[in-house]
Amino acid sequence: MDKLLTMSTKELSRLEVMQRMKEKRLIQKEAATILGLSIRQIKRLWRKYQKEGAKGLISQRRGGASNNRIDAGVSQKALDLIKKKYADFGPTLAHEKLLEIHKIRISRESVRKIMITEGMWKPRRAKKSSVHQMRERRACLGELVQIDGSDHTWFEERGERWGLLVFIDDATGKLQELLFVPDETFFAYCEAARHYFERYGKPAAFYSDTPALAGGAREHGVFRVNIPQQLGEGKGLTQFGRATLREELDIQVICANSPQAKGRVERANQTLQDRLVKELRLRNISTMEAGNR
Repeated sequence: MDKLLTMSTKELSRLEVMQRMKEKRLIQKEAATILGLSIRQIKRLWRKYQKEGAKGLISQRRGGASNNRIDAGVSQKALDLIKKKYADFGPTLAHEKLLEIHKIRISRESVRKIMITEGMWKPRRAKKSSVHQMRERRACLGELVQIDGSDHTWFEERGERWGLLVFIDDATGKLQELLFVPDETFFAYCEAARHYFERYGKPAAFYSDTPALAGGAREHGVFRVNIPQQLGEGKGLTQFGRATLREELDIQVICANSPQAKGRVERANQTLQDRLVKELRLRNISTMEAGNR
């Protein structure tokens, strides 16, 4: 009784070519061209076909364990650590910590599958993104630095709620200054700017927020005068603007008219609110001073 064979599309193509060779309608060189194989591989397939027929063209590894399978012990160890320490981490960050701290060599995709199976992670559907006019990145490092503050529970229940000042280079997208502060004030931004100057020198321009409306009142006016009637001779410059535009610095302050305009620093804030919070937790950091160190 004939046995039913299961073959893949590639194996069926090989079977057809072998049959044509058997009927003398193809030579080995032509068969190699059709299948994208070397003549040596064709000879090996032909010997298998002559000896075993169609069965000889089926992969012997089908149904067996993959060479890249994860050892059950390693997989269980990774799962135990994720449940104990990284239950609220995303797969990418959990994978990094397993490798960095515990020296467990397991792929990011494997970590993702483990977390999905255990109900610790839900695959996210891609959101339909809103279309905004793309602003070209600046060409050089330091040509434009996006700056912003992010008020968040950085230390979770271990400490007070603080703000984080974030400086990110527009050309490279690299974080260049992070500073925890009690409030987004002129002096706080000056301190963060001084740290930036000491590390990287003077940028050509800062790209900041236009103060947003909150409960009918402006949140802060570090970068732009909030009350139009008080513009006067300063042409809308605040204390920070005047300080950076002095002859010794000559740094332009540009105010964005929407969050999308300074999307790089806005996206960095979202990432920091996830990753930095978890890094601070792992190091048991609970104060502004320790966080800045």
